[in-house]
Amino acid sequence: MKVLLIIPAYNEEGNIVRVCSELRENYPQYDFVVINDGSEDRTLKLCEKYNFPVVSFPVNLGLAAGFQTGMKYAYREGYDCAMQFDADGQHLPEYIGMMIQEMEKGYDIVIGSRFVEFSKPFTLRMIGSHMISIFIKLITGQKIKDPTSGMRLFNRDVMKECAKRMNCGPEPDTIAYFLKKGKKVKEVQVTMKDRIAGESYLNLPKSILYMVRMIISLVFIQNFRD
Repeated sequence: MKVLLIIPAYNEEGNIVRVCSELRENYPQYDFVVINDGSEDRTLKLCEKYNFPVVSFPVNLGLAAGFQTGMKYAYREGYDCAMQFDADGQHLPEYIGMMIQEMEKGYDIVIGSRFVEFSKPFTLRMIGSHMISIFIKLITGQKIKDPTSGMRLFNRDVMKECAKRMNCGPEPDTIAYFLKKGKKVKEVQVTMKDRIAGESYLNLPKSILYMVRMIISLVFIQNFRD
């Protein structure tokens, strides 16, 4: 199975070399492309210095634009599946093979989940995730235990739709959309590392706003998506 790892990156100069070098040296069976989302630091220069495949935006367009650009790239280049893979080093490539094996069993989307075998903690950060899981269950009938996981593998059919539809971003409401369309989604247990360098764009206020936006989309907007 021909696989492309899509690595959206915004101001990841402290992580991008380590993440991409590990993939290149230890997992050469997987192709990858960095989507540089208008970084203001040395992310692009480092990608060019180390000859990492990169698509670069002149300005910051956001995660959804980076994700869709990567999906368009994967679809155009004939990949069988594409994985959303973070540039901050939290996603571990040793789980990619296991996720591909699950996809080969007939699943359309495979999610690297932190909570298949472990309970989700009731922390302030996870309250929104609990609520999103509840609403996805109510809307689709299927429970997604880690709806905010960014480690997701998509088959070619889903890749095509994400590449061609503007409203198929890398968010839990898109997973709900595909579940309602009859796509098969599987979660597999993974471990994720803490970020080593840089800061997440999701601080507490942004996290709360994100969760509210996702719930509104799941409850209301989903009914208008064909």
